[in-house]
Amino acid sequence: MTDQLSASFVSEIEQEVLGALLIGGDVRDVSDLKPEFFVADIHRLLFGTIREAHERFGSTAPAVVQRALPSEAQALFLNRTGRSPLGYMMDLQGATIYGKGGLKRTGAAVVEQWGRLRVGELGQQLAVAAADAAANPTKIIKTIAADLDDVASALRSGRRRHTLYTMDTATKEALVDVQDAMARGNGLTGHTWGLTDINSTTGGIHPGEMAVIGARPAMGKTALALSVALRCAATGVGVGIISLEMGAKKLALRRLTDVGYDWGVKVPYTDLIKGTVSQKDLDALVAANQDADNLPLWIEEQSGLTITDIRVRIERMAEMARARGVALGVLIIDYLQLVRPSSRYAGNRVGEITEISWSLREFGREFGIGIIALSQLSRGVESRDDKRPSLADLRDSGAIEQDADMVAFLYREAYYLEKAKGKDPDKEADRVNRLIDCQNELEFIIAKQRNGPARTVKLFVDIACSAVRSAARV
Repeated sequence: MTDQLSASFVSEIEQEVLGALLIGGDVRDVSDLKPEFFVADIHRLLFGTIREAHERFGSTAPAVVQRALPSEAQALFLNRTGRSPLGYMMDLQGATIYGKGGLKRTGAAVVEQWGRLRVGELGQQLAVAAADAAANPTKIIKTIAADLDDVASALRSGRRRHTLYTMDTATKEALVDVQDAMARGNGLTGHTWGLTDINSTTGGIHPGEMAVIGARPAMGKTALALSVALRCAATGVGVGIISLEMGAKKLALRRLTDVGYDWGVKVPYTDLIKGTVSQKDLDALVAANQDADNLPLWIEEQSGLTITDIRVRIERMAEMARARGVALGVLIIDYLQLVRPSSRYAGNRVGEITEISWSLREFGREFGIGIIALSQLSRGVESRDDKRPSLADLRDSGAIEQDADMVAFLYREAYYLEKAKGKDPDKEADRVNRLIDCQNELEFIIAKQRNGPARTVKLFVDIACSAVRSAARV
């Protein structure tokens, strides 16, 4: 540590935690704290020994801790403090301010200080590396980014929600969710999909869970995702979209036509892109969208994001949501295969997708949000007579099916009928008639659901206007 960083180190922060533990503080209150988070070497040694004494002897009293210290500790403590280990521990006991009750807060402060100083060290390392004319900037960035992500991960662990429950506690909290759902009267235990039949089948978009929606191109993945985002945000839930394929402006045009659809303003969004919309229709779209202008909905359009990049975006969106007085509740990834993998499984696509899928699922748990990950399906679908997708069509890895709490597929028969042509006049007439009948049908095929049935939900879709609704509208 440089002199500048050493000057900003506050030893008393670490001493407060150690003192509280030595007077009988509960080690479980700082279960996420590790010896390496202590900057002073004697504090690292002392904290590790306190934990060991607690595990071996069930006590953190100074006399017990002293017995567990290694033989070389005597000389180290005398050199650093001029006191014996026992004498130093007695000093720590007497100096504690917040006592046992402040352990959680002061433990977090130790991690925060370590994180601040570690970031400073990495900044200095970055400056030294960048000054080398022969250095590879890409390699420097990757190395520093990985180290910074380790720091960020450690800082998050200190703020992690509790994960160990008794069955009684878990049951009580689950019943609170049930009572809330009963009070709402809509059967939802999660956030709304904005689609009645999907809500009734799934119970909503559940925090901490991942739903994967797979489809071939032109089936309506983005249209569905945006429709869900708009209607979920309209209920006061913060929604983030990581759009790795489509830019924010193009999504905004889809939003205009989606919202305008319910106002009877049916304008294909491609007309907006080409500028062929009339001024009257454009004014009507803008008027219809005024109420949706302030929704807690954020779009990240940068392509090629890594898992680390997505984590940063989630944290930023969560901060923006808090500033609006709401909580980030749902994150949509469009789409999973476009997330840039780390170098860990370079060349092994199955390993890369497995890592991406698992990481997205963990984001749901870590941040307490519902994850909706769109997924491209393999071309094998196109070679079959029945082109309705199945779990076997998920591309590159079976881990997607394993990690997802729900897997659904989108299928539009009209898309394939539009491309086909009857072999004789009778078959052509049948094709045209069927196309008319199913022009606005979208099948939401739930192939896997941990907490509900597998079934197909019929939806209404107007692909040109990017509008997806419950089938009851027609």
